[in-house]
Amino acid sequence: MDDFLYQASIYLAAAVIAVPLSARLGLGSVLGYLAAGIVIGPILGLVGAETESLQHVAEFGVVMMLFLIGLELEPRALWDMRDRLLGLGGLQVALSTAVIAGVAMYANHAWSIALAVGLTLSLSSTAIVLQTLSEKGLMRTNGGRATFSVLLTQDIAVIPILALLPLLALPATPHIESDGSIERAALDLHDAGHHSLSLVEGLPGWAVTLVTFGAIAFVIFAGIYLTRPLFRFIHATRLREMYTALALMIVVGISFLMTLVGLSPALGAFLAGVVLASSEFRHEMESDLEPFKGLFLGLFFITVGAGIDVAYFFDDPFDLIGLALLVILAKGVILFVVGRAFNLRGRDHWLFTLGLAQAGEFGFVLLAFSTQQNVIPPDLSQKLLMIIALTMLITPLLFIIYDQLSRRIGDGTPPPEPDEIDEKGPVIIAGIGRFGQIVNRLVRASGFKTVVLDHDIETVQLMRRFGVKGFLGDPTRPELLRAAGLEKASVLVAAMDDPKHVTRLVSYARRQRPDLHIVARAHDRTHVYQLYQAGANDIVREMFDSSLRAGRYVLENIGLSEYEAAQAEQTFYHHDRSSVRELAELWIPGMPTAENKKYIERARKLEKDLETELLELAEKHAKKSA
Repeated sequence: MDDFLYQASIYLAAAVIAVPLSARLGLGSVLGYLAAGIVIGPILGLVGAETESLQHVAEFGVVMMLFLIGLELEPRALWDMRDRLLGLGGLQVALSTAVIAGVAMYANHAWSIALAVGLTLSLSSTAIVLQTLSEKGLMRTNGGRATFSVLLTQDIAVIPILALLPLLALPATPHIESDGSIERAALDLHDAGHHSLSLVEGLPGWAVTLVTFGAIAFVIFAGIYLTRPLFRFIHATRLREMYTALALMIVVGISFLMTLVGLSPALGAFLAGVVLASSEFRHEMESDLEPFKGLFLGLFFITVGAGIDVAYFFDDPFDLIGLALLVILAKGVILFVVGRAFNLRGRDHWLFTLGLAQAGEFGFVLLAFSTQQNVIPPDLSQKLLMIIALTMLITPLLFIIYDQLSRRIGDGTPPPEPDEIDEKGPVIIAGIGRFGQIVNRLVRASGFKTVVLDHDIETVQLMRRFGVKGFLGDPTRPELLRAAGLEKASVLVAAMDDPKHVTRLVSYARRQRPDLHIVARAHDRTHVYQLYQAGANDIVREMFDSSLRAGRYVLENIGLSEYEAAQAEQTFYHHDRSSVRELAELWIPGMPTAENKKYIERARKLEKDLETELLELAEKHAKKSA
């Protein structure tokens, strides 16, 4: 027990220190976990043999991650991905295998060894890539979806690869022991999934296929017909922790079933997630499992770092680093070509190329299995294990390169041609999102004509379905504003989402039309000051009016009458508007607010004035009621 608490303290302390530091430096959490593992493992030697057993548990984080991703994909969405799964993913695996195998044969390895090496290194790291995509909010981009399609294809490909490897076995040779910690961990990891109970061991091929399809059919049947009654039964108990227990039971049970029939637990969990994606309890399962997923994934990355054999690495570091970079370069070139063939452009193309260029955690399993089956010699297996670990360590740096590139390039898709504007009106509304929609509806319902401009084609098309005519184009472009009638319009509403675009539009319109009345949407108070200086007449903060209304509701429910709450709301409203105008004169562009002493002093004085006004108002109401 004491040893367990000591080891738990070491792992948690390493994560708590390294991960926030890595995130603050912009390196991402994955690199922080890997660095923490390297420090407490091979560098300081604070953890040792228990790392191998912990890796079995940590792998469960990958299983949970794929289950949660499956919950986001309904079966129809998965079917819609079939072209990418078979084309994009299949082509990547085939080309990567062929090129890496060719290089291995050029290095005088037998064709069977070369093919096994190519298959192993063709797979990427599902755990690192998906975790990083989720952290950076890139899963829903075109590049993120393409990357996920390839990762899913690779996870599926593990099954036929495991079936093929025994056919590549070399003639029996004496087994050479290796003390590499990564190799031992990988062997144990493989044994944990395949050396235990099995329903298919010793069965003929047709029986194995039948049992496998039966297990998949049971998962689908249980997901559709059994989970809903189970969740309703748990719901009736009104015990919150039972939801978590049931969600864990589903994932653990499916993983165990997949292991029994020789399939990947991660693949089975993903299938279960897809089946349950349309369930009304989907969000409940997501919220219950998310903390466990993060904890296990973090533990997985730490064990990868802790399992690196530093002594083996320093025997020939330049050779190992060079080979790791060669793997990344070869896969990167292949991914670049495949991505271009499937019309990925710009930052999506680079995300796809750099995100998948590493080898992955399934490589540990395949190499362990290859060594057991006498496909790859143990000394080569040790070197390949180190190369895989190094490519995984380099992956966060590849995402940093992507971040730098994405700031310099667009999404690679040419902007759509703007519409020809054939209408003019007294009111021009630039931006027809949730803010501009309300303005447009009110003005048009009151009998006034509007000209609506928006740069997003999907938004414009959606508005047209509801009978609202809008024109596609960038509202900040002078020629479009002239075509919309800027020279004769009475009012311009700048309602775009991007604060910079709003400020640019207001500034340009004011220069062209000093007499034009401009109503502008502000993101926050600082943006208000910018818009005042740009020349806007009326400035509306996005959340200001709705927040005031919410505050009024609070006052009405803690003792004030509707009239008293409304009076307090109006007092706050008028005081804030006058305060903003006054503070705008003291605001200095580029200077941090905390360093502007005159601004801070005046803001504090105005806040005290507001408190005084509201207290006087409350005393006035109290005297009237008395």
